Amino acid sequence: MANGSTSLMVHPIRSKRALSLLILSFTDLIYVVWLFFVTLAWNWNAWLIPVRCTFPYQTPENIHWWLLMDYFCDGIYILDIFVMQPRLQFVRGGDVVVSETMRDNYRTFHWGWMFQMDVISLFPLDFLYVFTGVKSLLRFPRLLKYNAFFEFNDRLEAVMSKAYIYRVIRTSAYLLYSLHCNACIFYWGSDYEGLGSTKWVYNGKGNSYIRCYYFAVKTLITIGGLPDPTTVFEIVFQMLNYFVGVFAFSIMIGQVGAYYRHCVDSTVKYMSSYKIPREVQNRVKIWYDYTWKSQGMLDEQELLIQLPDKMRLDIAADVNYSIVSKVALFQGCDRQMIFDMLKRLKSVVYLPGDFVCKKGEIGRDMYIIKAGEVQVVGGPDGMTVFVTLRAGSVFGEISLLAGGGGNRRTANVKAHGFANLFILDKKDLAEILVHYPESQKLLRKKAKKILTKDKKPADEKGQAKETGEVIPQRPETPKLYKAALEVGTGQTFAKLKETYKGATLEVFTSPVL
Repeated sequence: MANGSTSLMVHPIRSKRALSLLILSFTDLIYVVWLFFVTLAWNWNAWLIPVRCTFPYQTPENIHWWLLMDYFCDGIYILDIFVMQPRLQFVRGGDVVVSETMRDNYRTFHWGWMFQMDVISLFPLDFLYVFTGVKSLLRFPRLLKYNAFFEFNDRLEAVMSKAYIYRVIRTSAYLLYSLHCNACIFYWGSDYEGLGSTKWVYNGKGNSYIRCYYFAVKTLITIGGLPDPTTVFEIVFQMLNYFVGVFAFSIMIGQVGAYYRHCVDSTVKYMSSYKIPREVQNRVKIWYDYTWKSQGMLDEQELLIQLPDKMRLDIAADVNYSIVSKVALFQGCDRQMIFDMLKRLKSVVYLPGDFVCKKGEIGRDMYIIKAGEVQVVGGPDGMTVFVTLRAGSVFGEISLLAGGGGNRRTANVKAHGFANLFILDKKDLAEILVHYPESQKLLRKKAKKILTKDKKPADEKGQAKETGEVIPQRPETPKLYKAALEVGTGQTFAKLKETYKGATLEVFTSPVL
């Protein structure tokens, strides 16, 4: 559906073997496990590169072990870039794409920047070891594959029933890592100043990492009890430590109180307590994930209701007017009426396969497709696709415009991929049209035209049984009954015999007549 394409984006898989190689779900456990190993490789670089650059732990005697682990982690990076990521499904225009285009998407499309960062992270600066010796600083590009770490967090939380526990552990790890980096920098500063040269620097006694880590804890958490810095280098270093400590704690507090995570956790807890089936839970988590990433919020109305009426109108007009103004049903209506209607529209995201409405339901809403596709389905198996509606299309307007109540849906409509729909309630439209009588008349004419158009094909084809005739045709008068009437008027038997040759003459000799 991207760039106005009319072709479907979900392509069939050519073989079962190819299907088994794809990552088919947002909550695929195999992919989560793989991301765990990629995250371990990234953490090896993130935690140990600073240590090897500052502390004297990398020696000629153990260098081969360090290099073995380095290149083992590089191998995991390579497998992820060239084997796993090209097989990962993605969403384009609301459709879940599962085809050979996934490889191109990873390399060039929306996720192209990830591919570029992944390739740069494997830039072979190790060849410079020939001239500089084994310098761990040359492996810093490996840290650019940070997206795997954050993706692992999102995927793991999606499959956990108590994700908040992992989130607390991860937040604690952020704190420990910031202290770890500070300990490495403190040792480097102490070595730069000279170990034991002042009371402030590390004196070179005991376990260097533990003692420097202890200094980092007391500095970043501002416990106090540290020797006063004496040199300009020490003073600047100490002030930066204080600033970093305040900044790090503010970020962690913000993560703990995130609105989105609170909503997800509450929903997951509710579903777990009532033992909701795992399949339903996964669909709910996917809805949260897709809605938050595509809209940046879970409910637009909840956000806009806090704004003044004028600001709500400005935002609604900028975001949605271009879509609604192109709907044929509302063309010719008062411009201000459309603006008022924009404030009443509700944006709802449907997952692939969700039914938007079902045949026989009472219709109270009209739908405008903002993004994605929906399909009108039916047939004996209920799976035959009659038509596919795309962005800008409208359906359900009959229930909205028809007078009276009890208007039932005439077809099943379900989301083809991820579909974002605007919903307009019949009651809301009625309240708006009270102030715009001309637009009300125009919509009534269009409604009458639509209803008349829908009835014509049935009348022309004579489908009386399927549509049901309001006034059935009068049956033809039987020949025998006509004959009896004419006998009563004095006609002779000979004339009747000549006139009604096809009738059964024995009836006329019957005692009844």
